[in-house]
Amino acid sequence: MSLSRRNFLTTTAGAATLVMVHPFAARAQAGQAHLRIAETTDLHVHVWPYDYYGDREIDTVGLARTAALIEDVRAEAGNTLVLDNGDFLQGNPMGDFMAYERGLKAGDVHPVIAAMNAVGFDAATIGNHEFNYGLDFLEKALAGAGFPVVLANIVREEAAEITADTTFAPPYVILDREITDGAGETAPIRIGIIGFTPPQVMLWDRRHMEGNVTARDIVATAEAYIPQMKEEGADIIIALSHSGIGPAEREDMMENASVPLAAVPGIDVVLTGHHHREFPGDAYADIPNVDAEAGTIHGKPAVMPGFWGSHMGLIDLMLERDGAGWRIASSTSELRPIAVRQEDRSWQPQVESVAAVLAATEADHQATLEYVRRAVGKTDAPLHSYFALVADDPSVQIVSIAQKWYVEQLLAGTENEGLPVLSAAAPFKAGGRGGPEYYTDVPAGDVAIRNVADLYLYPNTVRAVKVTGAQVKDWLERSAGMFNQVEPGAEDAILLNPDFPSYNFDVIDGVTYRIDLSQPARFDPEGAVVAPDANRITDLKFDGQDIDPEQEFIIATNNYRASGGGSFPGADGSTIVLEAPDTNRDVIVRYIVEQGTISPSADANWSFVPMEGTTAIFETGPGGASYADGVPGVVLEEAGTSDEGFLRFRMTM
Repeated sequence: MSLSRRNFLTTTAGAATLVMVHPFAARAQAGQAHLRIAETTDLHVHVWPYDYYGDREIDTVGLARTAALIEDVRAEAGNTLVLDNGDFLQGNPMGDFMAYERGLKAGDVHPVIAAMNAVGFDAATIGNHEFNYGLDFLEKALAGAGFPVVLANIVREEAAEITADTTFAPPYVILDREITDGAGETAPIRIGIIGFTPPQVMLWDRRHMEGNVTARDIVATAEAYIPQMKEEGADIIIALSHSGIGPAEREDMMENASVPLAAVPGIDVVLTGHHHREFPGDAYADIPNVDAEAGTIHGKPAVMPGFWGSHMGLIDLMLERDGAGWRIASSTSELRPIAVRQEDRSWQPQVESVAAVLAATEADHQATLEYVRRAVGKTDAPLHSYFALVADDPSVQIVSIAQKWYVEQLLAGTENEGLPVLSAAAPFKAGGRGGPEYYTDVPAGDVAIRNVADLYLYPNTVRAVKVTGAQVKDWLERSAGMFNQVEPGAEDAILLNPDFPSYNFDVIDGVTYRIDLSQPARFDPEGAVVAPDANRITDLKFDGQDIDPEQEFIIATNNYRASGGGSFPGADGSTIVLEAPDTNRDVIVRYIVEQGTISPSADANWSFVPMEGTTAIFETGPGGASYADGVPGVVLEEAGTSDEGFLRFRMTM
């Protein structure tokens, strides 16, 4: 079978494009061949260029757009592979609609799989979010794939030797292809594809995984299988690493293991993901063994093409044939975006959607629109997240209230009934890498399912943990790493730490506290203790009294946090006392349905310690201008717009 599986008409913004010839193709001679590898990753069911939460078309997401870039690549070179790096099954309302509303019967094809089939993927791996809906749903979805799906380190039955494991999916596949060299001659080539996912999925989706599968270390698994793949005749081996580009030093059971994985002998190419970032790119500058400009890890070509179909990753290989088969002589790595930001901050699409991909999913797209537009109740005040990182916020408050309401019911009649129930929640949509429009903004009036999904992006399930008062304080100290240290008297200090994700900024309701930004952060963005004597959390009180470090509390949260996600003190999986069957989203919907009309308002249970003569700058979405006067306990004035399009505010501390 030829590497070029089909020929497409290449379109850019609706017009025919000039097919460019890569230097490798131009220079290739007899016994030399140009191979192109296109990657997608972290699609999260974004097939259409559509924001289901905002109920509007957008130009920055969608496999239907990325497919046009793939068509370009196939038109530019005859020898092409298209691979996906996982997290394709969950992540937007279409995924939830299929899992919770419609379901999958034997023989049904999931819309994201139908879209991938229309594109013509050659292989894929399984990301951690594929397990969110359970193993049975995942298996039914994978059954519709017209391409092999591999995963080496999730195991149904462990054996004494890793290569003897019974894996959840085939650990690898060796694709037999015909490749055309520079002289126009074809020759066989065997390309090995092996897949990996973070072993932490055993914690993040414990209710689905525990007792059914186990996880192996990524690097150890690679070291076991790669020699076997070589023995079976793989000329080159591509690792589909649904694992971020993280520490250079190898550790057991790493979540972000792509750097030590690339060092494994026999791996030739590393396709990465999970981090929702871009590589090559500045996000990974100065990491040992990583060349963020050339796009190599340990000298091997690698890419990470963003998320939601925002980019296509492209690796070009110049292959040379010798007596032992094909080997890589040289390589290049690049990213191709589906849209480019203009000077006026608007997005200019670089391609139009491929009609065949839209057609394959049209019915499910329309059904999803009907699903998300369904009203479940009303709110008499707006729910927005524009200021969720600088003040107590109604969009976070409503999540906390619903979690607490639900957990208190389930604890009734148990040994933990009567313990005070607190609730931890974080803003998911708070700008950052998502951009200046990535905020929750639900106006007063009807609340639809799409609005609830906007309040709570992920299909997490409710968990409750039992902690001490001391752990409550440490939990909040971990959250307070969101902020940079601010010197008293500083003028326009930058408030927010850009390396700290908003989903780790937990606000705990049920206690009151203040955050002293003159202190350094006790924890770094990864959760490691860096200033053990720092105390940002002050005046921490429960029921109006200083919190007792020994007192026991229940904290309502989600399965990700309770099982160790974010490395929060008191939440490592060992303190869980309740594993609820329902998702946090479903709980919010039930709460709104029961209330009929909700009246969300922040109770200002947390604030900053004042610093006389001090100002700080933070950024939010332009939509926040309409709500700036009503932020509790904060004095704000507009301070211009950033180059990225964020509205800047000056806050008097």
